[in-house]
Amino acid sequence: MSLSSSFLGEFEHEMANTRKTLERVPTDKLAWQPHAKSMTLGRLASHISEMPVWAVRNIQMPEYDFATGGLLRTDLPSTQEIVEAFDKNVAAARDAISGASDEVLRENWTLRRGDRVVFAMPRLAVLRSMVLNHTIHHRGQLTVYLRLQDVPLPGLYGPSADEGLM
Repeated sequence: MSLSSSFLGEFEHEMANTRKTLERVPTDKLAWQPHAKSMTLGRLASHISEMPVWAVRNIQMPEYDFATGGLLRTDLPSTQEIVEAFDKNVAAARDAISGASDEVLRENWTLRRGDRVVFAMPRLAVLRSMVLNHTIHHRGQLTVYLRLQDVPLPGLYGPSADEGLM
């Protein structure tokens, strides 16, 4: 089995769970934030919708430089647009990952800010850490935001307290 095939199963599972969570974001609460230093609900959900873009950058570029390429910072105005952007980005990521050879996934990829190297590691490790784990991390934050807004949570690895026990 290729590295991309073994990774895609986990990717698909986590992206489906992430989509279920994003669908619960209430458009009328996008400006809400739990603390002055926290992202707003809309910024967090929009950020999560952007995360799969990093899979495409990771596979198609030898490195990424924040100093010249900038950050993704689009605050989408509705839940529908957040989910649509997420779906589009997941599809592009899926295509990039499925087309990557084992050789490409073993090559180092570098993230930098000008002359400063943030990290350099094999592309597959970047997919796991910067794309998958980073998405799961922010999805966890999003579930807390949603709980604080009394939004029923979807089950991710089994039923949630809102869905009841099996």
